[in-house]
Amino acid sequence: MQIKSFTFNPFSENTYVLYDATKECVVVDPGCSNAQEEKELKDYIQTQGLKVVRLLNTHCHIDHVLGNKFVADTYGVPLEIHENDLAVLRAVPTYSAAYGFPMYAEQLPEKFLKEGEAVKFGETELEVIFAPGHAPGHVVLYHSASKNLIGGDVLFQRSIGRTDLPGGNYETLIQSIKTKLFTLPDDVTVHSGHGPTTTIGEEKKHNPFLT
Repeated sequence: MQIKSFTFNPFSENTYVLYDATKECVVVDPGCSNAQEEKELKDYIQTQGLKVVRLLNTHCHIDHVLGNKFVADTYGVPLEIHENDLAVLRAVPTYSAAYGFPMYAEQLPEKFLKEGEAVKFGETELEVIFAPGHAPGHVVLYHSASKNLIGGDVLFQRSIGRTDLPGGNYETLIQSIKTKLFTLPDDVTVHSGHGPTTTIGEEKKHNPFLT
């Protein structure tokens, strides 16, 4: 599995395109917030000859959903989220203008992701792991064959997701990290929703919120 990341919007959010030898791909957390960022994402998909078959959100805070409608409309794919984050997604239009995105266009999900479900594309399978705390319906996507985790805003290099937003809960987040992420092998690479990659082992040793 190949992983391409883009850093989009004023929140420096990481958008991911995952693909394999079949050229089928999934787009995770499209944060593209303007025409230039949309073009960057589209050009990469086109240049690589990829076929977008799924659109997934790890969670539905504004910085991770700004490009949902663009991807859904451009590639004709339905949005998939965890059901517990539907209220979070529906809230975005109520505050998008205040955050500087008056042109935000809502895209609602047509499918819900469930814990333990296999997200399949091409020859690849990702496991959906439910990891709430930063958001009530937060999921992470694990590719066991290559030991890669698309982690959203749960665990960062030397940090964790904030829990002061609606639906956030600190104790729940710590529990999610310890029981869902830290049970994965130490050499799993974590591709976070912001900032650089890290590994499970590194964060077990050095994360000040968890040691």
